[in-house]
Amino acid sequence: MSNNNYKIETKCVQAGYRPGNGEPRQIPIVQSTTFRYETSEDMGKLFDLEASGYFYSRLQNPTCDTVAAKICELEGGSAAMLTSSGQAANFYAVFNIANCGDHVVSSSTIYGGTFNLFAVTMK
Repeated sequence: MSNNNYKIETKCVQAGYRPGNGEPRQIPIVQSTTFRYETSEDMGKLFDLEASGYFYSRLQNPTCDTVAAKICELEGGSAAMLTSSGQAANFYAVFNIANCGDHVVSSSTIYGGTFNLFAVTMK
């Protein structure tokens, strides 16, 4: 649903998910952390990025993918992603704008884990 003629209210409800015949009107919430496959070869293809699918919710989950697609449409972006934690969001935000050797300036009252990320891990 990338029709810009829809109002924001419609996009909030409909964007990011297109159900097929007999599927729920709204995306079901997938509450599984892991996903089952018949063989270890099937899992290996996922790990090697040779196949598309879900194997561990911290990396990818159908519900999160739908939320990201919805945010992308609402913001008019080309892509969106969710992270499994605020710390992961901090990492991706800084990692994508700072290069090796750059300096990061922040408040002295930031969360201790974020300080450690800047001062130790990313250093």
